[in-house]
Amino acid sequence: PDIVGAKELILVRATFEPGSAHRFHIHPGREEIIYVIEGEAEQWVEHEKRLLKPGEMAHIPKNTPHATRNPGSSKLVFLAILSPVEAPGEFTVDVFDQEPWKTQWAYEKRIRTV
Repeated sequence: PDIVGAKELILVRATFEPGSAHRFHIHPGREEIIYVIEGEAEQWVEHEKRLLKPGEMAHIPKNTPHATRNPGSSKLVFLAILSPVEAPGEFTVDVFDQEPWKTQWAYEKRIRTV
């Protein structure tokens, strides 16, 4: 918001190298859209896993566990669009150490997290 003056949207451009990921987390007061620009994203939204390609997206409702991983051999570039800008509580809360996300994510110990 300080850079572009947005009052209702947060836009983050993320780049993950092959094999990189971020672990399961929630945004208690914000919903999110992941939009893939380049590469492929293994996108988890709660218990559902989808492979997103350029031009595809996933919607993540407020307070919903989700995670993103680059399963490909080239870099992954995506936009994370969150709303609203201001919300009570923490921006991100990690849940990767809670069940069932802990078990689901156990295989990820072999990859780098970002």
